[in-house]
Amino acid sequence: MEKIIVPIGFADIGERETKYVNEALKNKRLSYGPFTQKFEKLFAHAHGCKYALTSNSGTSALRVAIAALKEKYSWQDGDEVLVPAITFIATSNIVIMQNLKPVFVDVDPLTYNLDPSQLEKHLTSRTRAIIPVHLSGLPCDMEPIMQFAKKHNLRVVEDSCETMFATCDKKPVGSFGDIGCFSTYVAHILVTGVGGINTTNNEELAIMMRSLCNHGRDSIYMSIDDDDNLSGKELKTIMDARFKFVRLGYSFRITELEGALALGQFERKEQILAKRQENAKMLSEGLSDLQEFLQLPTVPKGRTHSFMFYPLVCKGGADREKLTLFLEEAGIETRHLLPLINQPIYIKLFGELEGKYPVAANLNKNAFYIGCHQHLGKKEIEHVVKTLHKFFKK
Repeated sequence: MEKIIVPIGFADIGERETKYVNEALKNKRLSYGPFTQKFEKLFAHAHGCKYALTSNSGTSALRVAIAALKEKYSWQDGDEVLVPAITFIATSNIVIMQNLKPVFVDVDPLTYNLDPSQLEKHLTSRTRAIIPVHLSGLPCDMEPIMQFAKKHNLRVVEDSCETMFATCDKKPVGSFGDIGCFSTYVAHILVTGVGGINTTNNEELAIMMRSLCNHGRDSIYMSIDDDDNLSGKELKTIMDARFKFVRLGYSFRITELEGALALGQFERKEQILAKRQENAKMLSEGLSDLQEFLQLPTVPKGRTHSFMFYPLVCKGGADREKLTLFLEEAGIETRHLLPLINQPIYIKLFGELEGKYPVAANLNKNAFYIGCHQHLGKKEIEHVVKTLHKFFKK
């Protein structure tokens, strides 16, 4: 009997993406070009923002966001940024890499997102920003976070690497704070292999971030198209700016091939989201009788969920390590739910922290996730449900 495999993610590359990539190759245009530019405009509009700019990863998007804010608002080394105690390690790594200090905040026990009620206790005179993380496809509770930020004059960077097109109170993720950060890595919602996106409504920040992604280049010259149809003084201005660098920057650009993939994926976004949500619904219905042992995903009122993955938390004496091993042996891939404060490098840097963050500590011990992406069909979903029932029947 053929073994049923249920991976966490899948590179769902269709005919449209292949067509666009082949067009980019035929045009011999690999640098920033029309596919990437069109994708940026459409993505910005879909998330209620004026500007979107691509980079080579969600981590890079986060890094240039913090770098731009640090420059614009004259933050000093050692200033603090509030970060949830459950998230992928890149969220706080990029803070450290800007010579800033991440200060961890516990999360909500039902949504696993930053708990707004915990922010006040971590506020100091050196707090400069908050990075709420929209985990697994579910937006944070943004209204109290934004109220807190406004009251204390803090900047907000939304880490939306796992969440696209979802809304909180009918407002899209990535449009609440100063900057939104997204990822198009393989296991994510739109897939380009590698890739990141920043959204913002602030023109100055958009210019700074694009410069930071391109070695700190003068914003007058950002693309090989910038000198098209120019002559005289205008052309000379562009010529002078081609190798003018105004800040320390990075090489975070993508190629037009990723832009072509991104545009093709974007044009199928309704189909992709609908299938993920359908699969999540089937899982929740199939597992509803196991809630004595498993906490299923919650979608609070006023929020939508794009389900990058399907999170579960063991309870009632269920052993996560035994359960996840059982699932893996049955071909169902698993991941622990983004443990952060117990990572070996963070224990080395910050000491033992779990005692201060009881919700995160519980999730570190008991939470995991499985895939629910659009490549999975009814057969795979039923296999997950049957396997989980088999484990708990034992």
